[in-house]
Amino acid sequence: MSSESPLFVAVDVGTTGARASAVDLSGRLLVESRRPYPTDTPRPGWAEQDPNLWRSCSLDALDELAGAIGGRTVAALGLTGQCPTIAPVDKRREPVGPGLLYRDNRAGAQAEQMRQRIGEERMHRLTGHLAEAFHVGPKVLWMREHEPARFAAADCFMQPRDIALHALTSVSATDETHANSTVLFDLVARAWAEDLLAEFSLDEALFPPVHPSWAQVGEVGGELARRAPALRGCPVVLGAADSQCAQYGSAVEGPGPISEMAGASSCLNAIVTAPVADPRITHYSYLEPDVYSTELGVNTTGAALRWAVTQLGFADFEQLDGAAARGRARVAGGGDPRQLAPLFLPYLGDGERDDTELRAAFVGLSDRHGRDELAYAVLEGVAFAVAETLDILAEARLPVNELRVAGGLTRVQTLGAIKADTLGVAVRHMAQDSAPIGAALLAAATVGFAEASAAALAANLAAAATFEPQDASREATRARYAWFLDVRRSNAVRVRS
Repeated sequence: MSSESPLFVAVDVGTTGARASAVDLSGRLLVESRRPYPTDTPRPGWAEQDPNLWRSCSLDALDELAGAIGGRTVAALGLTGQCPTIAPVDKRREPVGPGLLYRDNRAGAQAEQMRQRIGEERMHRLTGHLAEAFHVGPKVLWMREHEPARFAAADCFMQPRDIALHALTSVSATDETHANSTVLFDLVARAWAEDLLAEFSLDEALFPPVHPSWAQVGEVGGELARRAPALRGCPVVLGAADSQCAQYGSAVEGPGPISEMAGASSCLNAIVTAPVADPRITHYSYLEPDVYSTELGVNTTGAALRWAVTQLGFADFEQLDGAAARGRARVAGGGDPRQLAPLFLPYLGDGERDDTELRAAFVGLSDRHGRDELAYAVLEGVAFAVAETLDILAEARLPVNELRVAGGLTRVQTLGAIKADTLGVAVRHMAQDSAPIGAALLAAATVGFAEASAAALAANLAAAATFEPQDASREATRARYAWFLDVRRSNAVRVRS
């Protein structure tokens, strides 16, 4: 690809920070700039961020990226970000309170209230979701009940990607995938569910206007245009939630392959042509017309690995991976696999999105076990949590014939091998992070480069590393997975309020 060919930039307002990525028409991620920000946990089950940092870190990352790419032409900019995370903003779109992350579980009572008043079957049929503390709607109701002054000061509730969009273009907008996460948006009609809003005395004006993910909604202006003139006037494509962009960037085009966006959390997405009735399965609009994406997830996969690196004294993920590989070899080497390493439940976020009482645990720990066995147990627990979640798709008779993993956890090869043994299907680790590539190439397709964008997605898939199930280790893995399921369902690993 010529150095004179256009670039496409993605901005990802993620869980651990904001990043700006430059992608060319061959699908290569050429350069990336990151700005981290912290998550505060002022109480058990709470998780907050400063929305001002979503904006400032996004602009700073873009400013640095513009300098790094020199005079190269940027043909379009696409957006993505963590979802559902929400912050109240005033009429000037300035935050009037902290942002509540997807993993924030304070709104459990409000979620239950929504389910009871609407009815689970009706709610799932209308929105594609069942309300959990995870979702935006319950968080908004929690704020109205517990922080009425802050709720009254809010002109609108915006998600991190929406705040970055406004900073870039002065446009207030969101896309269908972010709207889906409110549990107040009609999945099939692709419009606000007026009767649900009325049931809870909420006005749709509390949320930005909704557009398809591929909509071009503005151009770069404002502060960034002054700081980085090369980006001034660049078309901005709205984009989608990070998990949906990762699925698109992993070239998932139809039923069968599953996308796993594996970062701090894991989102597991499959394409369906029509919503599925199983209430455990949530749904989003997809980045193409008339297609839906199912979503399931685990809140603390990458977070569990980072915790293990710190608490078990490893220098980085690579050291953790090496120790886990040695532990895995011992578990597969013979004997009762339940005796050879402890079991780990990776639910470190004071609850899961669908089970706020669930907690993390080591089970079966012995003084025979060392760091290698503990490292293996952590990786295995993450793999098992993913597999247990994907079992829901199999029970709903949706195909699961391949897992395509993108994000930071792809560098942990032992994790891919354990997933393949557990699932019994090929696991493909994408060579590049699919979320920013998906956002950038969606923007490329929107502004006239659809054919080249499709070819780039296919080329990135062809470059993925593949892990196949291994007979030598699969028997032990399946035995330990059955143990995991027994423990996962136990009241002993729950904290009841």
